[in-house]
Amino acid sequence: MTNEWCGWRDATERALYGPGGFYTRADGPGPAGHFRTSVHASRQYAGAVATLLERVDEALGRPERLDVLDVGAGRGELLSGVLAALDAAGAGAAGASAAGEPTGTSAGRPLPARLRAYAVEKAPRPEGLDPRITWLPELPDPGTLTGLLFANEWLDNVPVDVAETDPEGVVRRVLVRAEDGAERLGEPVTGEDAAWLAEWWPTGGDGGPMDGDGGPGCRAEIGRPRDAAWARAVRTLRRGFAVTADYAHLREARPPYGTLTGFRDGREAAPVPDGSRDITAHVALDACAAAGGTGALLLTQRAALRSLGVDGSRPPLALATTDPAAYLRALSGAGEAAELTDPGGLGAFHWLVQPVGLPAGAVRLSP
Repeated sequence: MTNEWCGWRDATERALYGPGGFYTRADGPGPAGHFRTSVHASRQYAGAVATLLERVDEALGRPERLDVLDVGAGRGELLSGVLAALDAAGAGAAGASAAGEPTGTSAGRPLPARLRAYAVEKAPRPEGLDPRITWLPELPDPGTLTGLLFANEWLDNVPVDVAETDPEGVVRRVLVRAEDGAERLGEPVTGEDAAWLAEWWPTGGDGGPMDGDGGPGCRAEIGRPRDAAWARAVRTLRRGFAVTADYAHLREARPPYGTLTGFRDGREAAPVPDGSRDITAHVALDACAAAGGTGALLLTQRAALRSLGVDGSRPPLALATTDPAAYLRALSGAGEAAELTDPGGLGAFHWLVQPVGLPAGAVRLSP
């Protein structure tokens, strides 16, 4: 930890990913120890990603090898859940094969037998992780994978600088002190960062430009590093789909004072970049979409998960009489699905679906 003043991007990089950082500590609890994501809320989320992977496989013509890459994998919870869901589906397919369906071609082989799973995370590989998962500290080389890249709450942890309008209407970089999170204004924002703000975050949230008409104290997170990170992730694919799910906002509704915050021990906390907590900010996801290429689809998590079969409807009450245990299981599942798709909670997340060499409609996700 240092008491020098620096921009939020550098401070967050050290706090999250530096030696002993929040995400890189081998002895830490991982993200699940500090905040709840969709992955931790229900196994149905991993099941939905498995369904999406099956649709990608179908769109690609069921290749001999199919890749799935989880970016920002935490402790590997999502991929572990996806593999478990596919194993269960594969067991059913094997039973059908035994009943007389053809086998031997790649189209006839169960998806788990053709799948190669990769997790990208700066933290060390967790003990006991499924050996089928290859653990990587960085993204694979561009153009090396065919299949699905999925990133759940990754981009919000790509560090960004913060800008603020001063009393004279000048947009300045916000400097922070790591030891206590104290802030002061630094130099004016210029160059590529200023150009990014002009294109993607031009207002202080009330329709006025960031040149001051929005009022002193208006803030913005400069999302240019996230655009670059997403574009690089998309380039990993030769063909397939890249999907990210995150806290997000769009150009027509940017928050007037930014979204920078921290999470610690399951609660929102002051964003002090000392390595003791997560530092996060919502994502300007439309800017990422433009950086990633053409044909992107933006939709809410509620819409995406419903398109993938996650249904929060209560089971019929009659089932409680005919099969009480099944009714209780169905009721529990409906509650989990309702949490994942709640428009006032996780369902308000945004998904960015970026096709690579395939039409966007191939995976049948409807806004």
